[in-house]
Amino acid sequence: MPAAEEQPADPRAATTRILRWKQGLLGQAANDSLAREEPLEIRVKGESVAVTMRTPGHDEELALGFLLSEGVIAGPSDVLEVAPCQQGEAGLHGNVLNVFLAPKVVIDLAKLRRNVYASSSCGLCGKASIESVHGHFEPLAKREPVIAAESILQLPDKLRAGQETFEKTGGLHAAGLFDAAGNLLTLREDVGRHNAVDKALGRSMLDDAFPLENHLLMVSGRASFEIMQKALAGRVGVICAVSAPSSLAVEFAQDSGQTLVGFLRGDTFNVYTHPERITRLVS
Repeated sequence: MPAAEEQPADPRAATTRILRWKQGLLGQAANDSLAREEPLEIRVKGESVAVTMRTPGHDEELALGFLLSEGVIAGPSDVLEVAPCQQGEAGLHGNVLNVFLAPKVVIDLAKLRRNVYASSSCGLCGKASIESVHGHFEPLAKREPVIAAESILQLPDKLRAGQETFEKTGGLHAAGLFDAAGNLLTLREDVGRHNAVDKALGRSMLDDAFPLENHLLMVSGRASFEIMQKALAGRVGVICAVSAPSSLAVEFAQDSGQTLVGFLRGDTFNVYTHPERITRLVS
């Protein structure tokens, strides 16, 4: 009989030895899976603009989604190529990406670095944050019905069913893009919830599936301001979260014309803003 083919290692998971403690007893040593976490440096025109901690895999999508949410690019035509750095120690580890932009794209690298630093260190808050984002991305105008309430209830199970690495590690967030019928189009996992969203948006760019106004974004955790900002950059009309939204996320969704759903669990969910996109919820 031919030897069984060895399955490739999951680049998103690592294995470690542990001692299991259960019911007051220290058991035997065992193998356990961990979510991988490594830095990714994103360069534009050869200049470093950001370093993010992420789960390796789908790095091109992450870079594109990040630049989209920062207002650097607006669509696939703004990007010529995304290529790994091949020089020096960075090239050996595969943790540096160069993004080459089309000549038409004008970018202030110094301003971009300042914006990234300000957002990562909470340099903006409240209305200032909302106004800053709306300077890049206008609120959504189209608010026609997109999805039935019954279809929304099915999203968590569909998302969880696709979380392969979460099943191994229990340590990854997930973001999924769905169509109006509730079909899962793209699912991405990452140690960072924002990275998972960037990867999903980046995939839609590579698939030339923009804009996403008639699509839904489902996240496995809470809905934060940053999640709503990234969704608006992708022109996503409906954002659903398993957990709670923050107060600023709700305020942002209201001002941005986005439908925000939270506490989506079992047969219940809360609609915080613009319920008109969900059928059977409008009187």
